[in-house]
Amino acid sequence: MAETGRHDQRYERYDGGSPEAERLVSERLARELMKVQVRNRRAGGGGIARAFHAKAPLGVENARLRFHDDLPVALRVGFARPGADYPALVRLSNASGIRQGDGSPDLRGAAVRVRVADGVSHDLLATSFPVSHASDAREFVAFAKAMAGARGRLAKAFALFVKLPLAVGLGTAARMQRNVRAATRRSVNSLATETYWSRGAILWGEAGPVRYLLRPAPGTPTAAEPDRRDPDFLHRELARRLGQADVAFDLCVQRYVDERRTPVEDAAVEWRDAVAPAVPIARLTIPAQELDAAEARAAARRIEELTFNPWYTTDEFRPLGNINRARKAGYRASGAHRLGQRFVTEEPVRNRLLGRLVGPVFGLLNRVVPWHRLPLSLSLLNLVFLRKVLRRLNLIDTEIGEAPPQAQPAPEPIPERLRTERSYDGTYNDLSEPGMGAVGAAFGRNLKPDHRPDTFDTPNPVTVSRQLLYRESFVPATSLNVLAAAWIQFQVHDWVNHRRYKTGDRSVEVPLPPGFDENWRNVPGGPTERVMRFAENEGVEVPGRPPILFANSASHWWDGSEVYGENERTARFLREPGGGAKLRLEDGHLPGGASGVPLTGFNESWWMGLSALHTLFAREHNAVCDALRAAYPSMSEEKTYHTARLVVSALIAKIHTVEWTPAILATEAIDLALNTNWSGPPKSWLNQLGLWLFEAHSLTGIPKTLPDHHAAPYSLTEDFTTVYRLHPLIPDDYELREHQFGRRLETVGFMDIQGGAGEAQIRKTGLANALYSFGIAHPGAITPHNFPRALQRFERDGEIIDLSVVDLVRTRRRGVPRYNDFRAGLHRGRIRSFEELTENPRTLARLKDVYRDVDEIDTVVGLFAENPPEGFGFSDTAFRVFILMASRRLQSDRFLTVDYRPEVYTPLGIDWVEKGGMNSVLLRHCPELAPLLPRDASAFAPWRTVPTATGNGGTSGDGGTSGNGPTSDGGSS
Repeated sequence: MAETGRHDQRYERYDGGSPEAERLVSERLARELMKVQVRNRRAGGGGIARAFHAKAPLGVENARLRFHDDLPVALRVGFARPGADYPALVRLSNASGIRQGDGSPDLRGAAVRVRVADGVSHDLLATSFPVSHASDAREFVAFAKAMAGARGRLAKAFALFVKLPLAVGLGTAARMQRNVRAATRRSVNSLATETYWSRGAILWGEAGPVRYLLRPAPGTPTAAEPDRRDPDFLHRELARRLGQADVAFDLCVQRYVDERRTPVEDAAVEWRDAVAPAVPIARLTIPAQELDAAEARAAARRIEELTFNPWYTTDEFRPLGNINRARKAGYRASGAHRLGQRFVTEEPVRNRLLGRLVGPVFGLLNRVVPWHRLPLSLSLLNLVFLRKVLRRLNLIDTEIGEAPPQAQPAPEPIPERLRTERSYDGTYNDLSEPGMGAVGAAFGRNLKPDHRPDTFDTPNPVTVSRQLLYRESFVPATSLNVLAAAWIQFQVHDWVNHRRYKTGDRSVEVPLPPGFDENWRNVPGGPTERVMRFAENEGVEVPGRPPILFANSASHWWDGSEVYGENERTARFLREPGGGAKLRLEDGHLPGGASGVPLTGFNESWWMGLSALHTLFAREHNAVCDALRAAYPSMSEEKTYHTARLVVSALIAKIHTVEWTPAILATEAIDLALNTNWSGPPKSWLNQLGLWLFEAHSLTGIPKTLPDHHAAPYSLTEDFTTVYRLHPLIPDDYELREHQFGRRLETVGFMDIQGGAGEAQIRKTGLANALYSFGIAHPGAITPHNFPRALQRFERDGEIIDLSVVDLVRTRRRGVPRYNDFRAGLHRGRIRSFEELTENPRTLARLKDVYRDVDEIDTVVGLFAENPPEGFGFSDTAFRVFILMASRRLQSDRFLTVDYRPEVYTPLGIDWVEKGGMNSVLLRHCPELAPLLPRDASAFAPWRTVPTATGNGGTSGDGGTSGNGPTSDGGSS
């Protein structure tokens, strides 16, 4: 055996030369099998069936497998012990993936699950021909694709003699055709009299590889000639037979001899009995019973809900060979698809064909005319094709895949409650992959990481910060208000959180550059030093890989974890005592915690703007609870809580999609695109025709589609984290006013409303006044020279940090490519000179002074400096990550797609989300603000100011009513 116990190089060879290369092939083939199921459903009607063996004439739970007393010593391994007797499930089936009459030419199959102990079982799968038609997984899937949907003799003949040779070549097709004809030419009168052979070999402990077979026990009576016009004659024959006596099969094994005569990798070669005799080792007995009794029918239904997989076993009995290794991924995928846990969204043929023609045209056009300078309809269509390219090329899975596959227990049933409620930690959003996107799942990538330790300090991050980021004078974004700045921090705290080592345990050190004359203390009251020091991120160590894989300590899903917490303990602690449905509030505010920072799901980097939003949405949760109780009096407290969480999380996602994003990317094209994401396109024949021709899936809005992860399992990415480093939005100074008469209450700095001081200030100011103050004030523009001074020297977790330096260092050390590579990787042309990046003369001069060439520019700096499209609050390069990930966060989440429905949310809940928005949240909890909200813009645009008399601390018209784009002083750029 190999040292790992997971593969044995004496017997196995991997497709592509390595387990990892083969894993990628197997996953692709698994996706192909799901498409086969879709085509078979169209041909056979009904729901999605098993990819193979769709129809089962028999399913019983009360079978027994007993090993013989004279079991050969060499085969006494694991559960295989003389006289050992185990319960078993048995499913006998027709092999086709289409449910068809029993008289159709077909193979037959047997699936047996032997239950050894709690959590230990063995699945044995076999088919009624001694050899596979396919030698490996590629051939197996090619055959399945060729035959998919084929019904009737002509369709099957066309698939077998035309489509199959085109897929695998004439020679391979001829061999497969011979095997299939030989396997299906016999008439089958009874499944009890058939012999079933394993597809490929399995390990049998130290005895090495074996193939197994189930053959009728001696003395099994033959079957009478059936009425082949009866589509269910095989079931009726078994019912008659089991009504009179037991049905038994002998389990036999054939032992490996050598690679030529008994190959492990080539499943199309028969292990002949003359070379490897079949040795009986156990007997499988199906006891006499009434198959059509209610209890037996219920058992058969339960078995139909199961998924069988040869990898549901133990390591001693793991499957061997390429086909078997591929079956783990393939059977898991097709089983999950059948059970509604995994989905296939097929692209219409017209979309595929037209896309291949038109997509490259837009690619060429964009070299001359950027998408945002095209006419509206063309720019929208251009975005459709750009997103297609990004989905295909810029979703990189970083999770460590299982290669080679490992044996595992048969999966436990999914907890029923998690079908209709979000888990506390993000597990079970994808029911087929419970850990996908959960707390602890790794950040993915949109670009191949570029880990270069030799450039971590080049140029010095402190120099970059002081020359290119430091706020010398405040540049406002006049089309937005400060609520927009608070909102994105509120959202980022739900999405991403890199865990850090405790202060002092493991640090990053950044030497101060020569000439840096400030005194720097790394801890409050500590000595001045010539180095900045801050806690390192905790990475996921993977042998043979650079240290650039990090786990998210928040869930990746849009689940409101910043309000509710990322684990059950926190979530329950935040609820009212006694397990109430509501969140705890004190006089309408969040309950106080240590150091004055309130108790909520995520309260790091706390300030008054976060407090306002957390308070609003905690109140919103409680309002949803009240409405649910009134509408559904019998609903339990637990159900009320989880339903309210679904509603509030979806409402937050909707607000971000159709209100915040169009506010910061203030163009008609983006407004239409984002509203299309949620609600479908405008009722314009031109828009709908364009989508029908090129991307039909966008005709309904994402919440009315099926989950789709596209090219990689769902996760947020390190590149996504980078483009959301939007700290320039935070002002350093704030004027707090009361909303009735506009009177100024006081002027405060950011540090006066940060941490525990922020909560004290909002209680003193009042929620409505705080919201009004933020609603009329502008955030900073996302541009160089505009990083908040307050964030360049502030205390967090017992250390003093310069967040601008931290942003630069984190991005470099996580392997996010530098700006020019980042830009090129997102399908924009590389810049060749600093002048191509920015038109600002001050920024241009400093870029040339700090960087030796354009390829050295930091990603964050380049994204800030880039000349954005008109109306955009950030760069076109950052926008490309956004258009990819914005729709992905909706499209991957079943609670925002297939399970966004009244049966899960309740009719009231769906109505609450569909009719709700940021204005409705504000007015529900602060109705006195109604006259002050923008009339024709979102709540993230500047609010109406209350005029005050000159000399009384008031202002005249500061902020206006909307502001539809950037101003000449930088605006929202």
